Amino acid sequence: MTHELQPASPRPLRTRGRLSGHMYETIKTRLLQGAVPAGGRLSVEALRHEFGVSKQPVMEALRLLAGDGLVEIFPQIGCVVSTYSAQEASDFFLMFAGLEGAVAAVAASRCTPAALTELDSVSVRIRELSRNPDPRVQSQGYLTLNREFHESIHRMSGSRIISDTSRRMWDLSDFLINTGAETPLAFASVETRQDDHDGIRQALAARDPEAAKSEMERHILETVDLLHPRSLQAAGKEVTNLE
Repeated sequence: MTHELQPASPRPLRTRGRLSGHMYETIKTRLLQGAVPAGGRLSVEALRHEFGVSKQPVMEALRLLAGDGLVEIFPQIGCVVSTYSAQEASDFFLMFAGLEGAVAAVAASRCTPAALTELDSVSVRIRELSRNPDPRVQSQGYLTLNREFHESIHRMSGSRIISDTSRRMWDLSDFLINTGAETPLAFASVETRQDDHDGIRQALAARDPEAAKSEMERHILETVDLLHPRSLQAAGKEVTNLE
């Protein structure tokens, strides 16, 4: 089945380089939000008409997305949204936890009052979100605010390499969450997830790299159980903190 994406802008950019980048960012955002399910087909022709361009910049954008692991391009078939198994998702989050734990440790050693103020402003918004009675609003809102919370920690680390690398990993994380869950995610309880954030924040404020690393790893690894609880239980999968 072909999924036609909704128009991104009524006034598409005209220069090919900028347009390819605009298309890439727009389509990527839709994929990260789960607008097209895993295994769904993206029509190059439909995208070409949507953006008012030739086939070449469409293919350039899709090739970039393929490099990100979000789509696959098959000769004679076309472009298909990537599908990952429960085992592949759990492997990713095991690796991701290690990376983000290391980032948190670096951030703890460089934490400043100004950085904590930025982090706290996001936390206040997440607590407000937790009081919204609509689970769907909570789920979608948390995805956005959760990224802001962790991006604040990336900036706290003071490393452009860390920020750029983590951003790509977070893209794949959001993609797996929105396309790979067995049931619609509300992240269990937004309030519970924010409790995890509070633990991370306390470790950062104490400038304790080991505690920040441990709190972050635990927080990321909990996502695995939210994604595939039944399949992991059947496989006897046990995920432990990285030491």
